[in-house]
Amino acid sequence: MSEQANVAAPATAGDIMRSPLTTVEPNDHVAAAAYLMKHAGATAVTVLDPRTGQPAGILTEADIAHAVADGKDVNSTRIYEVMTTRPTVIKTTTSVRDAARVMTSGHFRHLPVVGEAGLVGIVDITDVCLALLDIEVLPPAGMSRPR
Repeated sequence: MSEQANVAAPATAGDIMRSPLTTVEPNDHVAAAAYLMKHAGATAVTVLDPRTGQPAGILTEADIAHAVADGKDVNSTRIYEVMTTRPTVIKTTTSVRDAARVMTSGHFRHLPVVGEAGLVGIVDITDVCLALLDIEVLPPAGMSRPR
């Protein structure tokens, strides 16, 4: 048996993505998205276009922090006012290394993942790092891993 046959195929975004997703719509309030993120243990939510069901944006903890720092009232501010529009997306077949390249070149911490049926998951920088390091990191007792 050749040495190459013993090497595992590189992981793909489909292998490491988180699904199901926490999603919101552009007209929802930022406070509602923050509530959903807290209870889902997520650091970002995908914003779906209500007409197409496709990603219209992404709302991250950083977007919410900037809104608060700018003095915006998250109970009245709509997601479309602070979200990142037209997010870069990757396919389920995108290699983890390519996902890392996209993240580093675009300075992204989250990437929505699309498949043949549309949006199917999300990967974050922690997922990608763990896959590249090929280790299982368990959080300390009493702490959960960020999503």
